[in-house]
Amino acid sequence: MLRSPVFEQFQTAQATLQDYQGWEIPASFGSVEAEYWALQEGAGLADLSHRGRLLVRGEDAPRFLHGMVSNEVKELPQGQGNYAFVLDPHGHILADALVLRLDAQSYLLDCEPQLTEVIRQQLDHHIIADAVELEDWSARLACLALEGPCAREVLREALGFDPPHMHPLEHIYLEDLAARLLHASACGAEGYWILVPPDRAVDLWRKALEAGASFGIQPVGFDAIEIRRIEAGLPRYGQDMDTKTLPQETAQMHALSFTKGCYIGQETVERIRSRGHVNRQLVGLSFEGKRDIARNMMALAAGHPSGFITSAAYSYGLRRTIALAYLRRDAAQPGTSVIIGNDPAKIVSLPFDAPSRKDA
Repeated sequence: MLRSPVFEQFQTAQATLQDYQGWEIPASFGSVEAEYWALQEGAGLADLSHRGRLLVRGEDAPRFLHGMVSNEVKELPQGQGNYAFVLDPHGHILADALVLRLDAQSYLLDCEPQLTEVIRQQLDHHIIADAVELEDWSARLACLALEGPCAREVLREALGFDPPHMHPLEHIYLEDLAARLLHASACGAEGYWILVPPDRAVDLWRKALEAGASFGIQPVGFDAIEIRRIEAGLPRYGQDMDTKTLPQETAQMHALSFTKGCYIGQETVERIRSRGHVNRQLVGLSFEGKRDIARNMMALAAGHPSGFITSAAYSYGLRRTIALAYLRRDAAQPGTSVIIGNDPAKIVSLPFDAPSRKDA
C-alpha cells in the first residue's frame, strides 16, 4: 500500500483508513458529518497526495499535447489551467486531467492515481519524432487541499501570504515554500491546493490546522469529500466515467474546445455536437430520507429500464440520499420520477442546492 508523506498525522488523529487505488487514505477523521459541515461552512483540510501528476515538457510539447487532449493547450497562458479529457479514436474517455501550463514548454497533468500510467502510455504511443519528454512526478509532489468558504483566510494565516484573486485552475509558484498554489477544488467548493515537496508536507499540515482553528477547520477524509462532490454534480473517473463514456454524456462541456482544431477523438465529439445530443446523460437523483442506494443499481422510468446509478451518498445538508446516474435522454428531464430498487426518486438539475446548517 502506498502512503502519503503525512500518513503519521492520520494515525495520530485516529483516522479511519481505506484502500483507494492502491493508496491507504483516510475515509474519515471521526465524524463524516462534522467534516461535511466544515467543507460547507468553514474550512476542511484534505490530503490529495495520492493523485497522479505527469510532467509533459519539450520544444514540441504545446503542439503535441494540443493534439492529444480535448481542451485548449497551445493558447493556454502560463500560470493558467483547464480540465480536459484524453479520448480514444472513437471519442470514449480514457482519462481526465487538470492541465496546468507551467511555462512555455512544460505542462503538469493532475489526475486520478490510476490514470497516470494510462495517460503516459497514451501520450508515449504517439510520440514519434516529437521533442517531448514525459516524467511521472507523482512521488515528487505532495498535495494538501484547503477547501470551503474560509479556505482563503486559513491559507493566509498558514502561509503568511495573501493570495491574489485567482481564476479556477490558475496557479502561482511560491519560491519560499518551493510550492505551487493552485485555485482548485475536489468537491466544487472554494478551494486551494498546495503542491509541495514531500518533506515539507507535515509542517504545512500542522500549520494549516493551527491557523484554521478559529475558522472551525477540520481534517477531512474521502467520505465527506465524496458527498460534496456528488452535490456539486462532478463525475469522478472510475466511478462515474470509464472507457465506455462519451464526453457529452458527462455534461462537463468545459472540458471541450470546439475551436482548437484536430485532436484524437475530435471527430466523434464534433459529430455529436452537430447531431445535437447523446443518447444518455448524467443526472442528479433525489430520494426521500435516507435510502440504501448503491452503484450500478438499475433505474426504471415508466416501468422500463432507463439507466443506472454511478454514485450515491447521504447529504447532511439536504437530509436525504442523493445520487448521480446515467439515464436515457428521453427519461432525463428534471422532475421526472424514477424507481431505484423499491425506492422512488426524482430527477433534479445539477448541481444539488445544499442548504446551510441552520436550514437543514
